[in-house]
Amino acid sequence: MQAPCDAMLLRIFVGYDDVFDDKPLYDQLVLKAREMQMAGATVMRGVSAYGPASCETGFLLRLSEDLPIIVEIVDTRAKIETFLAAVDDMIESGLVTMQPVEIVRYGRKNAQIAQAARDPGGR
Repeated sequence: MQAPCDAMLLRIFVGYDDVFDDKPLYDQLVLKAREMQMAGATVMRGVSAYGPASCETGFLLRLSEDLPIIVEIVDTRAKIETFLAAVDDMIESGLVTMQPVEIVRYGRKNAQIAQAARDPGGR
């Protein structure tokens, strides 16, 4: 992905206790994004939330036991749509949103500086 460009921001809201194949769902989503060579993914933990899923166990129990997790992925619309099709069976409940974003910077400011930092001997 090159900047500047137009892209999509995918947000997947799940619970901390959600799993897929006996592993945390948020980790599985990030691993799938990496496998599919998405531009990048970030996982954030919320401190409280409410929504349809919290009605099942009660608001206070949900706050104390199953904290909200947000997985954010930014890439082109085509790659996001391909990713969503690949993970559809993984997400049993939650909220998935997508919105257009403008990428103004992706990666380091100066690629030559980044290369020099990785290889100080100039090899």
